[in-house]
Formats: sequence, structure tokens, C-alpha cells
Amino acid sequence: MDSLDSLLSGFAVALTLKNLMWGFLGVTLGTAVGVLPGVGPALTISLLLPATANVEPAGALIMFAGIYYGAMFGGSTTSILLNTPGESASIVTAIEGYKMAQRGQAGPALATSAIGSFVAGTLATALLTLTAPLLVAVALMFGPAEYFAVMVLAFSTVSAVLGSSLTRGLASLFIGLFLGLIGLDSQTGQARFTMGIDELLDGIDVVIAAVGLFAVGETLYVATYLNRQPPARSERVRSSVWMAASDWARSWKPWLRGTLLGFPLGALPAGGAEIPTFLSYAIEKKLTKYPEEFGNGAIEGVAGPEAANNASSAGTLVPLLTLGLPTTATAAIILAAFQRYGLQPGPLLFENEPNLVWGLIASMYIGNVFLLILNLPLVGIWVRLLSIPRPLLYAGILIFATLGAYGLRNSWFDLALLYIIGLLGFLMRRYDMPVAPVIIGMILGPIAETQFRRALAISQGDLTVFVRRPISAAILAITLLVLVSPLLWRAATARRSDT
Repeated sequence: MDSLDSLLSGFAVALTLKNLMWGFLGVTLGTAVGVLPGVGPALTISLLLPATANVEPAGALIMFAGIYYGAMFGGSTTSILLNTPGESASIVTAIEGYKMAQRGQAGPALATSAIGSFVAGTLATALLTLTAPLLVAVALMFGPAEYFAVMVLAFSTVSAVLGSSLTRGLASLFIGLFLGLIGLDSQTGQARFTMGIDELLDGIDVVIAAVGLFAVGETLYVATYLNRQPPARSERVRSSVWMAASDWARSWKPWLRGTLLGFPLGALPAGGAEIPTFLSYAIEKKLTKYPEEFGNGAIEGVAGPEAANNASSAGTLVPLLTLGLPTTATAAIILAAFQRYGLQPGPLLFENEPNLVWGLIASMYIGNVFLLILNLPLVGIWVRLLSIPRPLLYAGILIFATLGAYGLRNSWFDLALLYIIGLLGFLMRRYDMPVAPVIIGMILGPIAETQFRRALAISQGDLTVFVRRPISAAILAITLLVLVSPLLWRAATARRSDT
């Protein structure tokens, strides 16, 4: 009942004219960036962080959340029409969706994607409403040792899942941890890794790092390696957008199964949206009554993964809001947005800023309605966005990134730092190193350091405090399993292949 009362107060915040405008703007931008390949929600939010410095926290965060799950909606459009996933989580949708479009069934494919996204997004937001207060109650029992253990788990899972290899993921994470240590020590006041540069005493702004890694790094990579690729050809939507009765009958169960997969996996550290979409596709392929259609345009192969995709975005907000732990690159940027307003997500946020948190959750219900209304009528407009020449698109991103970085403090040093970090982002893409762990390491590294020091201060320097407390010991054991299990799996696979 408390959750329902809190949600109603959240709707009072989300339904104000100003916040409705920010929410509508967010889902519209999110759909657009989901349609455009390579321009994801993390890049978009990082570009908008400087521009929203004077916007009220509730409005800005509602817009950023709208961009996040709006991109999940938009990514399916080009997957179905052009076989060009706008988001990595929409890769699975392209397998069956593009085949349906080639058979003249683009309309039903787009419809089951949009309606399934709406159903999954609404149900997952309801689950977020119910589970968030429960996790807050658990989180309130955590001390410094438990928080440090949770962050070590987040570091490990992010590195293991987001990288093509554990080594590359950990290397990316340690780059982020190093960048997060630059500046004044929070406890002693001594300068660390500043190399005598006064501008680094305050540390590296996360916004500069995010814009450099995502916007500048991506632009340099595209200009170097992808500028000779031919543009994607657009396909005409050759069928009605309405689903037949048989399409509804084949879609509703995959929608529900996708939701039940996407939400809990999205809530896990580094669960993301890719894993549940692939699992959903595999499950639907197993359960279908029409196995011969899989690979040739099965509607279940669109409905299930799209539901899992959108449910995972709501699941991602569970650890972000209750524990302050981002499990995706976009969640890390949203965490940076919270911190720019002097807010630290976690259990105390629900007590100190209930209107903001519940207004954000309530806005997701409204945003899902906006997205359903937007996605079907505006398919033609989203497809036309793909006709923007790639050089013009990325040149615009580069100009916007430069103006935004300079506008933070009107500092030439910030611009130099932006392009140095952008060059780092380019090199990381070139050598297949994931970028997201850098941002997560930068944001969570200083917090993990603080919790580590507090735990040692309480235990008077006794390192066994992390294994003597049952919760932290269990979390560290899971962390060890995450790091060791891929190595054991590879060793077992190599042994079987030798025999």
C-alpha cells in the first residue's frame, strides 16, 4: 500500500505540464537515436548532460530515462525494415523481422514489436514499483563492507560480460579506476596523479569522459573505418500495420515470457539487454508450433526478444536506484546525471527525494503510452533519418560535443581533455576494448575506495572484515565465481576437444 501511495504522488509529479514535455521529448529523442545505427542512448545522454545543467533534476532525469527506453523501442524499426539494428539489443529482432519485411509482413512485425514493447515496458515498470521498496529495505542493512563487496561484484561482472574477453574488460575497468583517482584525495587532501596540472586537482569531469569516449571516439572510429561502407537501402512498408487475429494469438505468450526474462536479467549486475533477447529467441524457437518458420520470418522471434529488450531497461533501473549501481553504459551516464545534481542513488534516495524517484518511475508508465502512439504512425519519418549522410551526421555530433564540453567551465583545458579521451576511446574501439567499464570504473571507483576505507576504519585495519560478515562474504564468493567460471569452462572445453 505504501508503494501505491508513493506511486500516486509520483504521478502528481510526472503529470505536470513541464515534466510531460520533458518526458515526451525524451521518448521522441530516444526513438530517433534507436533508429540511427551507432547513435545510442549513452552517447545522446552524455551529449545532453552539459545542455541540461539548468534544468530541474526531475525534468532532466525523466527526459534521460525516456531516451533510454525510447531507444529500445526505436532500435527495432531499422532491424525490421533495413536489417540494420539501431541498438545491439535489437540484433536478434533483425533475424526474423527483416525476413517478415521481405515477405511483405513489415506491418505486423512493426506492430508486434511496438505493442510487445508497450506491454513489456508497462509490466516491467509495475515490477519495478513493487520490487524497488523491497530492495531498499535490504540495502539499508548494508554496511561499508557489503557495499564494497557489491561494487567489486559490479566491476567483475561488467568486465566479464561487456568485453569480448575478460582481459580486455578488466583492462578497460582499470583505466576507468585510474581516471577516477585523479585529483585530490577525499580524506587526506593530497593531490594524486595530477602531474602538477592545477586543472586536474578537481579530477576529470565524468561528462567530459563520457562525451569523449562515446561521441568523439565513435566519430573518429567511423571516419577511419566505416566511412567507405555503402549506406543502407530503405525498404518500403508493403503491408498494413494491423496484426491479424493469428498474429495476436502467436504474440501474446512471447510478450509475457520475454517480460519475465528481461526484467530479472536486466536487474542483475551487467545483465544488460543482449542476454535476455538471445535467450528469449532460443526459448521461442523451442516452444513454437511453427518451427519451419524460424529463419524465414516467425512473428514469435520478433515478439519475444522485443519484449525482453524493453523489460530489461526497467530492470536496469532497479540496482541503479536502490543500490546506486549502473549495470549498463547508459545507466552509468544516468548515474553521472544524478551526481551532477548532488544526488546519490541508493536506499537513502527513496527517503530523501521520494517525489523525484517516484516521479521518475511514474513517468515510465506515461512514456510507454507516448511510445506506443509514436512508433507506428512515425515509421516513415524514422526511416528517412537514415538518409542523412554519415559524414554530416557525425560532424554534427562532433560540433555538439565540442560546444557542450566547452560550455561546462568555458575552459580550453576541458576541450583538450575531451579530445585526448576521445582518442583513447578510438584506440579502445580499434583494439576491441569495451568503453562502458571505463565510465563505470570512474564513477564507482571513488565510492568503492571510500567504502573500503570506512570498513577498514571500523574494523581497525582488519582485512578479514570482508569475509567475516556473511553478506559481504557471499557477494565476494559470487564475484570469484564470475571471474573463475569462464576460465574453467574454457579449460573443460579444450580438454574435451583434445580427447
